[in-house]
Amino acid sequence: MGKATPDAVLDAPLESIAEADTIYVCSDEPANFAGIAAVALASGTLTPGDGNGDFTIGAGDVSGRQVTIAQQADLAIATSGEADHVVVADADAQVLKQVTTCTPQALTQGGTVTVGSYKIAFLDPQ
Repeated sequence: MGKATPDAVLDAPLESIAEADTIYVCSDEPANFAGIAAVALASGTLTPGDGNGDFTIGAGDVSGRQVTIAQQADLAIATSGEADHVVVADADAQVLKQVTTCTPQALTQGGTVTVGSYKIAFLDPQ
């Protein structure tokens, strides 16, 4: 018999990520939700839930399951700095949901930044 993990099991953490209501562009990796305030350079509102516009859960590109976070265009830059992380969080519940790195770039207060679409995947067991 082969190894298998049901989609519902792999989807559970992806559904939790898809509960995020805010995306942040940050100058460093926050340790927790409270730490976002010290490193956030820009932010934008997300529509939570699979299939509601900003999150799509489905089959992984290689195997397993993934959540795709839609592109977030023209986020207002509140603080100048060197961006190197993107964070999604549930600001209402004050819970950090996921952190990823991005290509470092200098952001200038008053401008805008676009976060391209990206995926978070859980592979099938090997």
